[in-house]
Amino acid sequence: MVGVSAPSSPTPALTVNDVTVRFSGLTALDSVSFAVEPGSVHAVIGPNGAGKSTCFNVLSGVYRASAGSIRFGDAELTGLAPHAVAGLGIARTFQNLALPAHTTVADSLLLGRHRLMRYGFLAAGLRLPAAAREERRHRERVREIAEFVGLEGDLAAPAGSLPYGRQKLVELARALCMEPRLLLLDEPVAGMTADERQRTAAVIAGVRDGLGISIVLVEHDMGVVMRLADAVTVLDFGRRIGGGTPAQVQNDPAVVRAYLGEEEPAA
Repeated sequence: MVGVSAPSSPTPALTVNDVTVRFSGLTALDSVSFAVEPGSVHAVIGPNGAGKSTCFNVLSGVYRASAGSIRFGDAELTGLAPHAVAGLGIARTFQNLALPAHTTVADSLLLGRHRLMRYGFLAAGLRLPAAAREERRHRERVREIAEFVGLEGDLAAPAGSLPYGRQKLVELARALCMEPRLLLLDEPVAGMTADERQRTAAVIAGVRDGLGISIVLVEHDMGVVMRLADAVTVLDFGRRIGGGTPAQVQNDPAVVRAYLGEEEPAA
């Protein structure tokens, strides 16, 4: 990864242990467990309604688990607010774009640096010398990350003026600007053309291989999952029904039944 270094502290494992999430009597996740090894891509897949979005929301602090434990190294995530989870070096993207349409790509990426800024936007707006120096350093980092994901030519453009696939790349780059140790990607190639999917998958592989950042990936495109994932967890109706390498999962009868609705074989 040219011009972009790995996180300053080692990436720990993420361990999800017997996590249950309930909403008014509805069990959205039921005793789900899996582990994400440092520097790996771990895909969470399943049919619609399987609990994938709930899983992401509980990992990022949007939802609180009713039971179970989520640990990132020595840190217990269960019960932490989203900003506290982000403070531990966990960044996420969203299935639906959440970019300010009229803000330039450069400024959109700079928003991802906010938690790393000592002086903040008010001091920068007042043109305090120390704040100005800090902003220059952060903008240089933004330029490096934009170059890595292939957005260096779009930094001055309004984010909303870019094609959909490139807007999705802006969101990924903004998450990288947080200098995460763990990246949660919610359907990063959804709605993209075949070429855009291929380019984005290459960026994601580069994040893992070049930076050693762990990635949890929710994605419906099984071609991308099978190419990128080191390990896969399969959910169905809130339960973990399978897991392993992509090849193991692809040949698991329980997984095939969940996706294709095949009946149990006769005794």
